[in-house]
Amino acid sequence: MEPKQIREGYLVKRGSVFNTWKPMWVVLLEDGIEFYKKKSDNSPKGMIPLKGSTLTSPCQDFGKRMFVFKITTNKQQDHFFQAAFLEERDAWIRDIKKAIKCIEGGQKFSRKSTRRSIRLPETIDLGALYLSMKDNEKGIKELNLEKDKKIFNHCFTGSCVIDWLVSNQSVRNRQEGLMIASSLLNEGYLQPAGDMSKNAVDGTAENPFLDNPDAFYYFPDSGFFCEENSSDDDVILKEEFRGVIIKQGCLLKQGHRRKNWKVRKFILREDPAYLHYYDPAGGEDPLGAIRLRGCVVTSVESNPDGKKSEEENLFEIITADEVHYFLQAATPKERIDWIRAIQVASRTGK
Repeated sequence: MEPKQIREGYLVKRGSVFNTWKPMWVVLLEDGIEFYKKKSDNSPKGMIPLKGSTLTSPCQDFGKRMFVFKITTNKQQDHFFQAAFLEERDAWIRDIKKAIKCIEGGQKFSRKSTRRSIRLPETIDLGALYLSMKDNEKGIKELNLEKDKKIFNHCFTGSCVIDWLVSNQSVRNRQEGLMIASSLLNEGYLQPAGDMSKNAVDGTAENPFLDNPDAFYYFPDSGFFCEENSSDDDVILKEEFRGVIIKQGCLLKQGHRRKNWKVRKFILREDPAYLHYYDPAGGEDPLGAIRLRGCVVTSVESNPDGKKSEEENLFEIITADEVHYFLQAATPKERIDWIRAIQVASRTGK
């Protein structure tokens, strides 16, 4: 019997020969992971057996690269993958861990409805805690904080983090909160902003996190930026990133000149409504931005070039300036989700 397919999608993979990072179409099976150069390819570029493999997440071997995890085979070969955002990485990790456990126990992979508490006897689920901290209603409030003639946008203080952990009963006291906050910082769920918090991270202190009202931090995907004597053009540019992130993930995008298709990481923000796209293999600055106010987004049932192809799940964004963008989702559901999210942002965003 063919191995059961569990999960598939775009991930960025580190090459084993040239050590370059490239987006791949990755398929998780019951007994291994296949990765393809393109989704439409008939044969995989490689296969990673899961029997005897171990999983490391988060993997911090690559500095500023976030949401990386490592699979080490029983032959001690390391394979590194990077997800587009936290929830995507954690979903892959859960399924890979379960697949490995099923192989070891001689069981078939199946998703059960049973749930266990995220709070374990001797440890804590940092990923789940991070999501709680980001909750719009009950989480930590992001503010615009000022210090040394600088304005730090989408930030919060170290003291606020510890206050929240204690009041939320995630920890018993501030000392325990300091340990948890340091772990969140070390694993990339929190980032330092400003000299005080950055110096603590770079220093040799026992705790890199500071329980201090003058130490600033931010969530890595919050749209943080710092303003200092900015020109009018800088302010206009940064205005694009003030919006709250409402959806993100990888899609195929058609180029305007060569009409070729490339995998891009997209981040959708509202108020103001922008869709920024990035090179998923690296780079903090966007390759481009689509202003969504007044745009039209619709499904496309055929290749925009008019040529026969196997491309499916296409959709088109037409901006108020009548610029056309053609995008391709991985599944029909994903296409519908993106279209609906963009439609909402275009109506409500500035």
